[in-house]
Amino acid sequence: MASKGTIAILTGGGDVPGLNPAIRAVTFRALREGYKVLGIRSGWAGLVEAIPDKKVDNSKYVTELTTDLVNRAGRTGGTFLHTSRTNPSKLTQGALPEHLRDKYKEKVSDVTEEVLNNIEFFGIDYLIPIGGDDTLSYGHRLHKEGIKILAIPKTMDNDVPGTDYCIGFSTCITRTIELTHMLRTSAGSHERFLVIEVFGRYAGFTTLLPTMAGASDRCVIPEYPFEIEHLTELMIHDRNQNPSNYAVVLVSEGATMVHHDEMSFEGQETDMFGHKKLGGIGDKVAAELKELSPKYNNGRTIDTVNQRLSYLVRCGEPDAFDSIVPMAFGNMALDLVLNKKSGRLITLRNGIYDSVPLDIIVGRKKVINIDKHYNIERLRPKYESFIKQPLFIMTADD
Repeated sequence: MASKGTIAILTGGGDVPGLNPAIRAVTFRALREGYKVLGIRSGWAGLVEAIPDKKVDNSKYVTELTTDLVNRAGRTGGTFLHTSRTNPSKLTQGALPEHLRDKYKEKVSDVTEEVLNNIEFFGIDYLIPIGGDDTLSYGHRLHKEGIKILAIPKTMDNDVPGTDYCIGFSTCITRTIELTHMLRTSAGSHERFLVIEVFGRYAGFTTLLPTMAGASDRCVIPEYPFEIEHLTELMIHDRNQNPSNYAVVLVSEGATMVHHDEMSFEGQETDMFGHKKLGGIGDKVAAELKELSPKYNNGRTIDTVNQRLSYLVRCGEPDAFDSIVPMAFGNMALDLVLNKKSGRLITLRNGIYDSVPLDIIVGRKKVINIDKHYNIERLRPKYESFIKQPLFIMTADD
């Protein structure tokens, strides 16, 4: 069959369960419709590293996808195309490939010209990036340069604007609930506070929803700086009400205490999108809870069990939802290709698959509507007005 054109897929940012099913869905449908499919390896880095010369072997950066290849991978977690946090518009000297070092001498360079050259060289008609708002914001840049982009939202934080759901979110929630309940045995055995730090830089969806499902007594989220003494008092109350004498709090990695200027970071190094690696707020909360506990516990100290879930919620196979949604998202991408549409973000809104203009990626942030979903006095979700709410309660329009 003569090819109708070439579709390329890439995955960027953090890995999540559900990426390989999305790649599988795009590839199966595209091949069936008569398109050639290329996999760009290591996110945007693949289109930076590749050399537009027919004499050069670019198989490390771009590979042709087949049904056999993607079918095997489609049942697994992670991304077999690999991923990176490369931002071609802000590439540091140390990240430049050797063949570009003579051309770009600045400390930080915009190498979008090279990306565009490679897109033309490989004959890419449609490019499908799968990622969070960082990865997709560069996709928006290419859209403005005239490249036909169809974006698929992926991030455990579920914070891509314009869609109720992002690939990886359900598995993250499932694992968070499961692991929190497993850790209860240690907290209860020792009658301690259980402090669990979970992902969520600017949005607390991965913290609020498990708490809503009963995984913890309290939760603190990036959208609302919390008073540690208030949290301590609430945790003492929860512990006293529990027959096993323990209490649980979920802490978003981006949460902050009142009077603290910034989030907690592992170090000062930033990625190409300007983000420092988060981590450590759970340690601070656990230490403060222990130190303050005598004030609200008749002078007696309460110890803590402190755990950062980190990559445990990111690794492994996708759950059912993160197997079904990527399949639908991939097929939605081909629906748009066949209708000759581009510059769109594929979405799931109020239980309906759809797409919106890609401009929404750079228009606003998606965060929890505190007034609607978070009780700031009780540091836990609000349980109100569930009639006609979507599956995961909070929507892109909150």
